[in-house]
Amino acid sequence: MGSIERDTRVDLDVIIIGAGISGINAGYRVQTELPGYQYTILEARGAIGGTWDLFRYPGIRSDSDLHTFGFPWRPWSKANSIADGPSIRKYIRESAEVNGIDRKIRFHNKLLSADWSTSTQRWTLSVNADGEKTHLSARFVIFSTGYYDYNTPLKASIPGIDNFQGETIHPQFWPKDYDYTGKKMIIIGSGATAITLLPNLAEKAAHVTVLQRSPSYIMAIPAVDPTANFIRKWLPTWFGHTIVRWKFLILPFIFFKFCRAFPNAARKVIQDNTKKQLGNCNVPLDPNFKPSYNPWEQRLCVCPDGDFFKALHRGNADMVTDTIKTVTANGIQTDSGKSIDADVIITATGLKMQLAGGSKITVDSKPIDVSTKYVWKGVMLQDVPNAAIVVGYTNASWTLGADATARLVCRLLKKMDQGREGVVVATLDPRLKLNPSPMVNLSSTYIEKAKGEMPKSGDVAPWKPRSNYLTDYWVAGYGNLTNGLKFSKILKKVN
Repeated sequence: MGSIERDTRVDLDVIIIGAGISGINAGYRVQTELPGYQYTILEARGAIGGTWDLFRYPGIRSDSDLHTFGFPWRPWSKANSIADGPSIRKYIRESAEVNGIDRKIRFHNKLLSADWSTSTQRWTLSVNADGEKTHLSARFVIFSTGYYDYNTPLKASIPGIDNFQGETIHPQFWPKDYDYTGKKMIIIGSGATAITLLPNLAEKAAHVTVLQRSPSYIMAIPAVDPTANFIRKWLPTWFGHTIVRWKFLILPFIFFKFCRAFPNAARKVIQDNTKKQLGNCNVPLDPNFKPSYNPWEQRLCVCPDGDFFKALHRGNADMVTDTIKTVTANGIQTDSGKSIDADVIITATGLKMQLAGGSKITVDSKPIDVSTKYVWKGVMLQDVPNAAIVVGYTNASWTLGADATARLVCRLLKKMDQGREGVVVATLDPRLKLNPSPMVNLSSTYIEKAKGEMPKSGDVAPWKPRSNYLTDYWVAGYGNLTNGLKFSKILKKVN
């Protein structure tokens, strides 16, 4: 994982939690924009990559384009817009190594708790360092841990699941080197994971059925964008990368806005695409591809080169839209009376949402209940000093939101240095009455289940949820840094 020689300081300017794509990006921004700062990255696992190192199910891939999912400071240079897990994992690792970020990572260091002290203006972090409990301190903490629990999957309520005598697998914990050749498999779920699994499992399994309670919108897109290849071929490298990145920023943003403004027209566009892909397939459009919600009220699923639909034409893959009556010893019975035989049931039913990696956050020894707090500009938790949370977008590439956060944090720290300020805290004016809304603005089942566990957004700036990268990019570089924030001067040291 790069150089063996690593930072061992225990008192730092910034500590970043997590060495996934958000943490690596935050490390790059800190070391380039705040070159005098001492920082480290704590990673609970033994490798760089976060989600992309954890998830190993067949066909794992990005569900957004790599031209915007990749780092802006190290553009994705390959022809394919949608990449598989191993390629993304390699890209993140190499990006860290090329910039020396890997030397700042402390592997097998799991954050247990973080306590802010007003008297010292510092965080004290309790860490399980490969089995040994240690403590670190920092002026500022960036929680780049994503939004879900790495250790516990979302518990799905599946009637009779304990009756099943075959194997039950959650994609988050796919068994290493698992051989499913010749097996009958049921995938329960309708999101990106199920859409990815079907074509890959169908290559070796005897039969694969996607069993969904409610369908999703699925669009086939080219795996390789011909326009991007043309641009990169004829223009200078840096200019070509810039144009391609902006293309993938603008066009999906316009399509998202189109879907929200004209849902009926958008539904027709998507379903026309689906009809074309289905052709004479024996899986009907209705009810399998007719969601009850409008486009982009839940995340839109994509499949490169229509691989999902091609799998349905193979003859050993199908879809069933129904509810589960009960799981039997050797399959599933649906409420409509259909019986589906299975050797393996895969529960692709979503993630268990969690903030800060499940660590305990306290301010002056008082626990913080994040579900009661609002989020300032999608970055700082109300009443939690000198800390940022990194949450990307649900309607665009995750990295875009992560980078907007990192840039805003660096600008905030520069302002504090210039003003000799030691503390910044997001503070809600007691006279301000906010109407709460979810921080993540989608209606997916696993997000709905987490409403009582995640922080809130409001309906008045600067507590509104993030809207889009273009706005957040401007806010990170030029937006107001005083509205909703309270600053305190650096405490004088007493000799």
